[in-house]
Amino acid sequence: MRNAIDSRLEEMGITLPQAAAPAANYLPFVISGNLLFISGQLPNENGKVAVTGLVGSDVDVATAQRAAELCAINILAQAKAALGGDLTRIKRVVKLTSFVASAAGFVEQHVVTNGASNLMANVLGEAGKHARAAVGMAALPFNASVEVEAIIEIAG
Repeated sequence: MRNAIDSRLEEMGITLPQAAAPAANYLPFVISGNLLFISGQLPNENGKVAVTGLVGSDVDVATAQRAAELCAINILAQAKAALGGDLTRIKRVVKLTSFVASAAGFVEQHVVTNGASNLMANVLGEAGKHARAAVGMAALPFNASVEVEAIIEIAG
């Protein structure tokens, strides 16, 4: 029997990818007590960064929102790996922090971050509603347009 999270993902046409391996000397996730910390996820799709460049000059807001959504999909993939494949152990997404590679003068980081926030709420329902920060950056790894990290409360 499929759980509600798997059903919502299927309805949304989302297949979670394999969780990406870290690109350096860090862990993709850490569990401490009942908190799952997920390292920053890039907008990877089919094994490569799908959206690159500065938002506000190279990338429009709608495309950047899609990048944030891809980051959220990759967060869920990491959570699935961390939780032995069982996303129903997610009690609540506590906080998302979104980093947006921003052109000078770009001030809609919060709008870009809605891509990740909306996906979490749509997939996880009430448990997906979270605190957040949306921060503008000069550049991100691999020229990614967006990176999102997460803190998630989990059931034992």
